[in-house]
Amino acid sequence: MFTFLSGSPCLDLTTTLQVRHQNSARELLATPADVTRWLEQAGLGAGIAVDTEGLRRIIALREVVNRLCRGTGRAEDRAALNAAAASPPLIPQWTGDTVEFRGDLRQALSTLARDAITLLADRKSGRIRECDHPDCSRLFLDSSRSGRRRWCGMSSCGTKAKSADYRRRNSDRARRTGDDLRPE
Repeated sequence: MFTFLSGSPCLDLTTTLQVRHQNSARELLATPADVTRWLEQAGLGAGIAVDTEGLRRIIALREVVNRLCRGTGRAEDRAALNAAAASPPLIPQWTGDTVEFRGDLRQALSTLARDAITLLADRKSGRIRECDHPDCSRLFLDSSRSGRRRWCGMSSCGTKAKSADYRRRNSDRARRTGDDLRPE
């Protein structure tokens, strides 16, 4: 159900509202149980209890992070992000072959807020991009060498965009060829 292609947990959180720029935006965090599943799949803790207030809080944090990463945030967004980060973060537990995080929702929100602060304060903030595919509004961290990555993922949006471009070019070529063959 959830995909994690963004290169940063806080950016993955912003993608839980899909296709933001269209009227058909799709909310993936519709219930408290969705938040619990997202946190588990994101590797930020299994079985974290979430109620309706917790759902409201994570969506509020998601929108703050989204505005700040897109450069449309205001001073109150920065203050809200700093306030969320002020709580203790999730506690990592080394299990031998993996790291598991333990804690509650407040700690998970703090961990996500700290991730956003680190990303935005670091030079990497200039590498936050929005996917170029017209049906996608996913933010991602461009970690390519050239810094010119266009799509959130090659296996999803990149392939769709390249296939559509290929079909358009062939259609244009066929029209031109057909136009050239018509008698005058």
